[in-house]
Amino acid sequence: MCYQCESQKLYRPVASGQQRALMNRKAPMPQYDLTEFLKLSSVLNYNLSAASLNRYNVMMYIIGGKTLDRGVKKDREKKGILMDALGYLFSAYQQKRRRLGPMAVLHPLRATVLFARNQERLNLIGLLSVLLHDIMEDINPYDFEINQWVDMEGRLYHLLERMGDKDESKLLNNIVALTRIEKESYYQYIGRLLEKAGPSPQLVYVKLADRLDNTMDMRIDLEDPLAGIDFFQKIFQLLFVNNYRGYQPANEHAPASAMNGARRLYQLFKNTVLLSLIRQHKALRSDRSLNVLFEAVCDASLQEAQRTLMHLIGFHIKDTADQRRLLLEAMEYCFSGRIDLVTKPDRSQLLDGLFSTYFAHNSKKVLYRQLDILYQNKELMIQASIAFVVLFLHFLNDSKYYVHGISHEGIKPK
Repeated sequence: MCYQCESQKLYRPVASGQQRALMNRKAPMPQYDLTEFLKLSSVLNYNLSAASLNRYNVMMYIIGGKTLDRGVKKDREKKGILMDALGYLFSAYQQKRRRLGPMAVLHPLRATVLFARNQERLNLIGLLSVLLHDIMEDINPYDFEINQWVDMEGRLYHLLERMGDKDESKLLNNIVALTRIEKESYYQYIGRLLEKAGPSPQLVYVKLADRLDNTMDMRIDLEDPLAGIDFFQKIFQLLFVNNYRGYQPANEHAPASAMNGARRLYQLFKNTVLLSLIRQHKALRSDRSLNVLFEAVCDASLQEAQRTLMHLIGFHIKDTADQRRLLLEAMEYCFSGRIDLVTKPDRSQLLDGLFSTYFAHNSKKVLYRQLDILYQNKELMIQASIAFVVLFLHFLNDSKYYVHGISHEGIKPK
């Protein structure tokens, strides 16, 4: 397998002319493909499960054949440091698992691949910032024997010593900036990160790559549930063709998983918060590298909202009259402009108060309780899925768009 060729497929142009016209973009922008994401995971997983782990193979796959320095000697030195970081990461994560079961180390590895594909020229500090962005949250000394922890700390210190004082300081500052502090709200965390991004804009690239991977990692599927489905054609038929029999899923309903539809919608809410806060920082709008990753997060979120909606109308609310009613109500809501605001709850509108009622909670206990309540309300989940489709299309269509009422201080209903 040619790692470089495979990795270059990660961003594909939007295939559907209907979608392109709907988005009204001047040129087809890259859209992330779930099938390629699954291939990326399988390639990395295959290497990680080998009897003798080849750090060089993983490193070369991450950088996609690019160099880290114009000088041959410096390039070799920097690649050596990157391989040291991989060695530390493999030891530190060991048998840790993601919520849905895959090895936890796949997340920083995939996020680094996504980050690297977005950069015309690679920077060692940027790559290390993505690889190590979660270590202060994920790596706990109590999870290891004393001798293991000492060995791991020794690896990390050796890696930092090889970098030199200036680069070491930059890397450590980046890791601290990317780490959410205890009791810090998500809004405060992103606000602090964006403040630090002035002298170090790569921090925002790292966060977008992190969110892109988290968005794609919400499913354990053999193939993209949207494969072979023209989403907008299905919606058009539902609204305008009176003898349309409705969407019929090709497969049976999958067993319940830890990442249900309500929790997927919450992840889309987090993306909405991140994208809205980035858009409010005008200095970041002209950054080309940032905009490519920004749109990739939008595209991935858009597709996930579509998957969630198709699942709901395929398995939970099957009556086409009910589906049509919910879509028309959501359409009227969107055209009213309320979709662009954080709103207060209103019994006459299902979508009013969606963010403040179900998603905007700092307490995990309260958040999970509200998500469980949302999961029982399939009609609201359908309209919420439509709302997110519209929101991410707004982000893609208008370079100045953001949801009003979202700030680093939190959610403020209008």
